Amino acid sequence: MAQTATPVQLKQQTLKSFSAYIRDAEAAMEQTLGDGSSFLWSDVNSERTQQVRGGQVVAQFWSGHGPVKVPNGLIHDWIGASFIPGTTVEDVLALVQDYDNHKNIYKPEVIASRLISHRGNDFQIYLRLLKKKIMTVVLDTDHDVHYRSLDRTRWTCCSYTTRIAEVEKAGSPKERVLPPDTGYGFLWRLYSYWRFQEREGGVHVECRAISLTRDVPLGLGWIIEPIIQKLPQESLVNTLEATRQALLAEAK
Repeated sequence: MAQTATPVQLKQQTLKSFSAYIRDAEAAMEQTLGDGSSFLWSDVNSERTQQVRGGQVVAQFWSGHGPVKVPNGLIHDWIGASFIPGTTVEDVLALVQDYDNHKNIYKPEVIASRLISHRGNDFQIYLRLLKKKIMTVVLDTDHDVHYRSLDRTRWTCCSYTTRIAEVEKAGSPKERVLPPDTGYGFLWRLYSYWRFQEREGGVHVECRAISLTRDVPLGLGWIIEPIIQKLPQESLVNTLEATRQALLAEAK
């Protein structure tokens, strides 16, 4: 790995651009809760609604095209939607809040999971993540997660990474956890925004995942690009599909 890509450090300018993007995105999301807009992204387009109701997990870039380039980095903004029949919003929340069990629900991408603390609708959690595409990257991550009930059938959730650290030689006696914001820069930040709505005999689950990675260095696109371009979409789709499958299994 060291022969094909050099370590990078997250720069303040990159983080500043990400923070500005998040501020604008969160303001727009909050506005949709009070201005009569559709609560669900899947409701905005009839073809999308039909696909989701038919059992598909639908995902695309929020903007419709590509990641956003910022100084020395890329912002990946994906939105995905699924529908889980025969379940309730309480069932869905119970599953996604069972953080100690995420290593089983979301394997192989989640290697280890642990609830650190919990007060009301606020959680602090730890996840060890496996990212595999050409090469394997293991990440230790801490998250602050906040749920909010809008009414009996609608909930939102915001999840923010507070630490992402690459792990060298994971699982071996020589395992070493690097300092946050160092390493190869395949994931610097991951903020996830969930919406849950119970209706029509099941629960609609949507997630908008906004992540920050390094940019693609000249000449190394063949190894870097598949990791930082494909993994955000695959991770989102896999998360929604695993949630759907686990709840369908419970409903049987």
